[in-house]
Amino acid sequence: MRLFRLLRILRTVIRYGLDEFLLGHARIRLLAGLVRIVFFWRNLSRPRAERLRLALESLGPIFIKFGQMLSTRRDLLPPDIADELARLQDRVPPFPSDQALAVLKQTYGRDPYDVFAELDPVPVASASVAQVHRARLKTGEAVAVKILRPGIAPVIESDVALMHTLAGLLENLWSDGKRLKPREVVDEFSKHLGDELDLVREAANGSQLRRNFPDSPVFTVPEIFWDYCTSEVMVMTWMDGTPISRVDELRRRGVDIPRLARSGVEIFFTQVFRDGYFHADMHPGNVLVQDDGKYVALDFGIMGTLTDVDKNYLAQNFLAFFRRDYKKVAQAHLESGWVPKGTRVDEFEAAIRAVCEPVFDRPLKEIAFGKVLLRLFQTSHRFGMEIQPQLVMLQKTLLNIEGLGRQLDPDLDLWATAKPYLERWMSEQIGWRGWMRTFKEEAPYWGTVVPQLPRLVHKALQDDRMVRLETGLDALLKQQRARNRWLGIIAILLAALVATSVIGH
Repeated sequence: MRLFRLLRILRTVIRYGLDEFLLGHARIRLLAGLVRIVFFWRNLSRPRAERLRLALESLGPIFIKFGQMLSTRRDLLPPDIADELARLQDRVPPFPSDQALAVLKQTYGRDPYDVFAELDPVPVASASVAQVHRARLKTGEAVAVKILRPGIAPVIESDVALMHTLAGLLENLWSDGKRLKPREVVDEFSKHLGDELDLVREAANGSQLRRNFPDSPVFTVPEIFWDYCTSEVMVMTWMDGTPISRVDELRRRGVDIPRLARSGVEIFFTQVFRDGYFHADMHPGNVLVQDDGKYVALDFGIMGTLTDVDKNYLAQNFLAFFRRDYKKVAQAHLESGWVPKGTRVDEFEAAIRAVCEPVFDRPLKEIAFGKVLLRLFQTSHRFGMEIQPQLVMLQKTLLNIEGLGRQLDPDLDLWATAKPYLERWMSEQIGWRGWMRTFKEEAPYWGTVVPQLPRLVHKALQDDRMVRLETGLDALLKQQRARNRWLGIIAILLAALVATSVIGH
């Protein structure tokens, strides 16, 4: 089966002329010329980026999803390819209803019509790895039943293995292959795709997000019905609402669009900075708006996380950018080891100012998002900073919500909306309130440790543990500095991208 799949991929590569990506190395330039002669019949008048997008669409849902993820790595891709891949959508037909019913029967061990009081065999939505059916429990609740595509796991395993093979070829045969790190990208894609294949994990993600926003007036998450959830089936409350991309329909229903945009800013900052836990698969199909203007989040297969250290570094950089104190930003990055030693503060300050200053005081509709992002990545390479995979989910979310922000309220003054919230949050973190909260959280731990300190110190002085402790601390500090290097560029990225974004999950 894998051989036939490989043959289909090779046929698609030839048909769309993707061999130019693989045969661009000078060592095999003659082979590239031979390929062009043999396949002279191909129509390659379309740009290479468009041909790549069409090829991924023709290869099916897994390659489409890979293209979507790849489009977020603008630090690795040429601008034309990143822009074209950003157009990819989930254009996946649903699988037959009899297969969906068979999965339900296998899951519950009985006829699904005995499990549910009502069940619509026709799906209401279909995506790459699952589809959704409307149903009603015997207790009366209207629910959405999400069913994993039958046999999707081995197909994904086979496709990912082939992607690894193609990534190796790309890295060795394309002149830009090593710089683009295709193997790293495939590993990253495989990890997150594996998470999406376990609907119990997705249900847990949704349950956590719901607990983070209890009784919120601006944001709601469906309730999970755990008694009906397995790795292949997830059941949650049916949520009515209007897709957020249908702005005209929202206006017709009386939704206050400017207020909706401001609420989106609050939701974004709350998820990222208060909780460090955010929805990382933001696109119009995953967001509804109720008639009272409340956001509804759907599809929790991919979530992002930030540590307390991450949140504090990013928040402090945000405030510095809001205040346009670029010198303070540059000094903080240098002192924290985010940029190499020897970097001139004045040069780094000037580079940051050149990227960020043009986006201040402008509505979203006047900001050239792609150009801002490209300049940020150029700046990062110039000063030796790299974006690490740990923050790809945050970058992906920002890219998703940029488009939604433009549709909602291009005239939103995001700086004025976000700054008071962030300042209040920082006050709660580093002010007396933050100190009291930290003290309460740490008190039980110190209550256990403090009485043991004399014994622990005496024991440590009797052997070479102090030497090993010093060595371990030194290694830990080096690891921490290395891990935090990416926070420099991501802080810059957040500060500029947030000017083009309105909502986040």
